[in-house]
Amino acid sequence: MGQSEEMTNVRARRRFLFESGLGIGAIALSRLLEENLFAEIAKSTGPEDPLSPRLPHFTPKAHSVIYLFMAGAPSQLDLFEYKPKLTQLDGQKVPEELIRGERFAFLRGVPQVLGSPYRFRQTGQSGVYVSELMPNLNHVVDEITFVRSMHTEEFNHVPAQMFINTGSPRMGRPCMGSWVSYGLGSEARELPGFIVLASGKASRCGTSCWSNGFLPSVYQGIQFHAQGDPVPFLANPPGIDDTLQRESLDTLRRLNQKKLLDVGDPEIATRIASYEMAYRMQTSVPELMDISREPKSIQEMYGTEPGKVSFANNCLLARRLVERGVRFVQLYHGGWDHHGGNADENLVTNLPERCRQTDRPAVALIRDLRQRGLLDKTSVIWGGEFGRTPMLQGERSKTILGRDHHRRAFTIWMAGGGIKRGFSLGLTDELGYNIVEDPVHIHDLQATILHLLGLDHTRLTYRFQGRDFRLTDVGGKVVDKLLA
Repeated sequence: MGQSEEMTNVRARRRFLFESGLGIGAIALSRLLEENLFAEIAKSTGPEDPLSPRLPHFTPKAHSVIYLFMAGAPSQLDLFEYKPKLTQLDGQKVPEELIRGERFAFLRGVPQVLGSPYRFRQTGQSGVYVSELMPNLNHVVDEITFVRSMHTEEFNHVPAQMFINTGSPRMGRPCMGSWVSYGLGSEARELPGFIVLASGKASRCGTSCWSNGFLPSVYQGIQFHAQGDPVPFLANPPGIDDTLQRESLDTLRRLNQKKLLDVGDPEIATRIASYEMAYRMQTSVPELMDISREPKSIQEMYGTEPGKVSFANNCLLARRLVERGVRFVQLYHGGWDHHGGNADENLVTNLPERCRQTDRPAVALIRDLRQRGLLDKTSVIWGGEFGRTPMLQGERSKTILGRDHHRRAFTIWMAGGGIKRGFSLGLTDELGYNIVEDPVHIHDLQATILHLLGLDHTRLTYRFQGRDFRLTDVGGKVVDKLLA
């Protein structure tokens, strides 16, 4: 018997059971109007709302994550990694044996060493060095942990951004926020469990960075917009009032529940949940996005501009979101790709501007979370997809300097729930080229973030195309040295 013929017979048997009044289908059909119908359906097809809160694998150290993703790859050597040797060797050829056999995105031959044009200052009780471009960060260095030994396998933007967000350099895998939503559900009944806010230059991988991949689409990241409608098509069309909308949704719900019983497709449960979520968001989202309701002192602390698109506005919105129970909030701020070719890709002119846009709001976020008692249960991560080389790329002048992509070593910082404070992990050589102590792979970072939320990265799996997949693929380990 062919596969199509067999499926036809299966559907025919199902239809016979429905029409003859036999089986679970007929029993459920007689109760379609009951509010608790899905309590019965859940026994065989799963819960009514795929985002219903779920228990973690173990006691979590954090309840929510705010991931401040700096798309384009900030230069760790001009922001966080104080390397006097670079200044000493500035303008000289890099030792050829250091880069022998290495592949770069753009560098060719034996390039010059590039010392940072910016001053560093040692600050805080932890005594860490921070660039003059980050004056506000100096005030919270004892609240955060620097991971100076991050490394990745990718040296081009799209695969590297995919890798750090989804655990794979290829499209089609679920991102970290989707895995978290799948594993834990959401406690934010009137908002999605995974929300994305974007500012600056668009990231190269676009919506693929917050895609649900092969997970049911209910777990994808939902992008909120600071201008215009926060979510497209959320408002009712002309002629549709609340009563008619509610009646229409109730009818659709009953029809979808019937279809779910018939075919068992999880995307139908997603559709039911999405319609109901959209209905609740019509009242919750406009209030959420109105940051003008915040006290003036809070707006000034972040440097917000209500009604505009900015990283500052998004940081304040991130606090408002986790305050309302959203599990995973990801901010994308692009424009950190400083090769040195022009004013838009320049360590001299553009890097300071990017720092002015992000330094104050990121620090305000930490302070605001702390003063509201949210920092201990919210993990905050700041960083890009890879680092920058210790060597000069392109032209050297007082107004133009650039660095190429560097996969071997880069820096991120973390703060909040479950993370050590005033700590630095990892060490690179005197040029900042290779890691010499405590390397942290992308999958290690992902495993650690899941661990903070009470999830075992080896147990959080989803069967797709005949095998179990996970965020960390077949690797990754929790970095215990980062844990408080």
